[in-house]
Amino acid sequence: MHRRIRWSMIFLMTLLLSACGYNDLQSGDEQIKASWAEVVNQYQRRADLVPNLVKTVKAYAAHENRVLTQVTEARARVGTIQVSPDVLKDPQAFARFQSAQGQLSGALSRLLAVAENYPQLKADANFRELQAQLEGTENRITVARNRYIKSVQDYNVIVRSFPTNLTAMLFGMQMKPSFSVSNEAAISTAPAVDFSAPAQK
Repeated sequence: MHRRIRWSMIFLMTLLLSACGYNDLQSGDEQIKASWAEVVNQYQRRADLVPNLVKTVKAYAAHENRVLTQVTEARARVGTIQVSPDVLKDPQAFARFQSAQGQLSGALSRLLAVAENYPQLKADANFRELQAQLEGTENRITVARNRYIKSVQDYNVIVRSFPTNLTAMLFGMQMKPSFSVSNEAAISTAPAVDFSAPAQK
């Protein structure tokens, strides 16, 4: 008799959790984690390009120390930030991640602008390959970030909607952070990599 009551209670609780959106919350949370992993993967891909890019530019423009140092330091800051899914539970850590990536984007843009003044660098096959890889990576970052933003939006709607908001509160599920508008504007612009125009003298 007790076993039957216990199984009935488990069955009833399962139905209640399903009806209150528990499964939707779990599914949304997993989608965010998967989307976040792809964002991190693409940002890491970009960071991995930086040392070779800096080395190639340095071979032609060693005296551009300030710009080369800025890129190297920006990449180092990116590397010091923990990017596990736990970042999504800490708005301040998420903001630091955004800021570091934005600084690296800006530094890369300045590095590529410097390259405009060096025709031999622009003609270097290794540099052209690196800049093509960087352009492709920036595009993949934009796609991955947009998927993450959409996943967060869908999840946050569930967390805020009745009756799933009650389930979210019961299990401590909170809204997830997304990329801020100001930061999004800064980091969604891929560095200019068109070297078809003649260099200024």
